[in-house]
Amino acid sequence: MTVVVVTGGTRGIGQGLVRAFLDQGASVAYCGRTIPTDGPADALAVAADVTKRTDVRNLWDATTDKFGKVDIWVNNAGISNSRRPLWDLPPAEIDAVVGLNLRGTLHASAVVLEAMLAQGHGALWNMEGLGSNGQIVPGLTPYGATKRALTYATLAMAKELKGTPVKVGLLSPGMVVTDLLIQDYDPAELEKAKKIFNILADRVETVTPWLAAKVLAGTRNGGRVAWLTGPKAAYRFATAGFRKRDLFGDA
Repeated sequence: MTVVVVTGGTRGIGQGLVRAFLDQGASVAYCGRTIPTDGPADALAVAADVTKRTDVRNLWDATTDKFGKVDIWVNNAGISNSRRPLWDLPPAEIDAVVGLNLRGTLHASAVVLEAMLAQGHGALWNMEGLGSNGQIVPGLTPYGATKRALTYATLAMAKELKGTPVKVGLLSPGMVVTDLLIQDYDPAELEKAKKIFNILADRVETVTPWLAAKVLAGTRNGGRVAWLTGPKAAYRFATAGFRKRDLFGDA
């Protein structure tokens, strides 16, 4: 049985991935800084701060103690900043975003790749986001910068892993309706943004089963699995007048 670890698996896309991997027959471990009492009972939950290498190693060890191995590791944990100009953001908020999204993911990747090389197999997936493809959005400078940097880092890891039995890949969920997507909009701005979200975005329960299936199927070293591709986005805009979607009304 395939063993999967998902960081940041207590809510949003991470929790959706945990449930999707379980539904598709995988053994799953996940972490969060705190673990809710209503998480999936058939998954292993471990409290961990992925910015700390010792916590990442503890998560790896807890998983291998229970399941014997780790086949797939998804670095999903991440946060965004308030939608404000860079100079209006408190230094601590900038540090938190960069610390988790980039520094934390790099440290976690280092621990996991070393362990996968030692066990002789494995696939590490890093989660892309706004900024990964070069898109620029005012007010999200720290978040977008970390995701842009993480794409480079993952492709660089792929070159470093060439010729080994371990692979890395990029996982791109596109626009997903979570707290991360809609935070910090005032009511008027949110109503305007919803017009775009209802064209391009999808719900967690729509996206995560597809992503989980693709991850379980595997990809080449340095590959990318993307839900919202350019052609799909163009098709949605072209047909928006005929396809009425309300991702918020029936949530």
